[in-house]
Amino acid sequence: MRAIVVGGGLAGITAAIALAEQGASVTLLEAKPRLGGATCSFSRGGLTVDTGQHVFLRCCTAYRGLLDTLGVTAHAPLQHRFDISVLAPDGAARLRRSWLPAPLHLLTSLPRYRFLSFAERSAVSRAALAMRRVDPADPVTDTVRFGDWLAQHGQTEHARRVLWDLFSVSALNVAGDDASLSLAATVVKTGLLGRNDAADIGVPARPLGELHGDAAARRLARLGAEIRLNAKVTAIAPAPPEEAAGSTYPPGPRTPEGAAGSTYPHLGGFVVHVREGSDDAGALAADAVVLAVPAEQAARLIPADALPSAEVAGWTRLGASPIVNVHVIYDRKVLDLPFAAAVNSPVQWIFDRTQISGLGGRDGAQYLALSQSAADDYVDTPVAELREMFLPALAELMPKARDARVVEFFVTRERHATFRQVPGSGELRPGAGTKLPGLVLAGSWTSTGWPDTMEGAVRSGLTAAIELRRTLKTDSLGAGSLGGCP
Repeated sequence: MRAIVVGGGLAGITAAIALAEQGASVTLLEAKPRLGGATCSFSRGGLTVDTGQHVFLRCCTAYRGLLDTLGVTAHAPLQHRFDISVLAPDGAARLRRSWLPAPLHLLTSLPRYRFLSFAERSAVSRAALAMRRVDPADPVTDTVRFGDWLAQHGQTEHARRVLWDLFSVSALNVAGDDASLSLAATVVKTGLLGRNDAADIGVPARPLGELHGDAAARRLARLGAEIRLNAKVTAIAPAPPEEAAGSTYPPGPRTPEGAAGSTYPHLGGFVVHVREGSDDAGALAADAVVLAVPAEQAARLIPADALPSAEVAGWTRLGASPIVNVHVIYDRKVLDLPFAAAVNSPVQWIFDRTQISGLGGRDGAQYLALSQSAADDYVDTPVAELREMFLPALAELMPKARDARVVEFFVTRERHATFRQVPGSGELRPGAGTKLPGLVLAGSWTSTGWPDTMEGAVRSGLTAAIELRRTLKTDSLGAGSLGGCP
């Protein structure tokens, strides 16, 4: 079977690997000059800079399965147990799980969490237990604001800012109160109230470009897949009947045993039009297409008869929520932690990028990156104003920064980092299947049951491969060594 995967982010990479492992002849088309999508890296002044500060949890089983398939698990280590230092201008605290079973594993750290009053700590425990009864799959749950639910369960605004926002804002990329209760419940129930080790944090020890894009290119090459970079898809259309009829497997080592030259029961077929640079690269024929691009781009490319127009129009209403990354290089070490969260500060999360960037402690310098989610207030702010805001805030959080010299300060902006994960977004997220057998959707914005995260992206790629197997009614397709979609 000839399969074309449009989009080289995590969803497309996952789908391409799964299809190639099961014998499909795969061509992966990516408009950018590199694989990885939103999780990639670039060079700046001799440093390797990631597009964002992406972390994952032990409960992200599909993403961890992809890392294993790519052979890079050793470069994405997990904590032995969940442990976060929380900084504030007036001191610090620590959230650390115990070895007790869930949900007691995290509740034991609340008495030592100094940013909550005794009454707020007690109320948090009750709200956490109540969250276990919330059904994220219930459509009604998706109509409720997370902040409203928390307020109804005794959570003060102060408690929401200094505790609940630590997890919801970074995971859902919207202001904590504005998030969909359905998605917030998925985060809390799976990560915080599930297995006692579910929330253990993994932080990449290699640049994302190496961890995802480079490793995926090697894996796909070994599987015989073709990767075409700088290849922008301009249109996808069902193949005319005379071209679709009698479509055959191309002979070669990636063809399932005994299938070479035989007619494939594809029920259709597709023509994918490609542009490379300023040149029209022509059209490619395929038995199956995985459309693994952002929602608005998918809405432009999907054939008119694949889904109802009203449903496709809904994808554009998902909107976009930005993330801003503030990068600061100090002339000395100012943070003795690999990462930390912050409260009562404009700073949200801080990551030590010294080693991973290639700076390597040069002359004792330290490179810190701040990840600012739900960054609508910052995405258009000039760099000079962000410097005036964040350098004093960092000095308040880290006393050693007060006397340190700032060697470099720069900002990267992800304007469309995720869709806006607010109430009502669930009904706008499509499943993998379409009305055209052989055409499927993938991407973290689709209906994965997860927020718009790396885990959601990988799950969508797995689901796309499984959906092709179902709709094309062939045992020659599946999820391969990546496994099924939990």
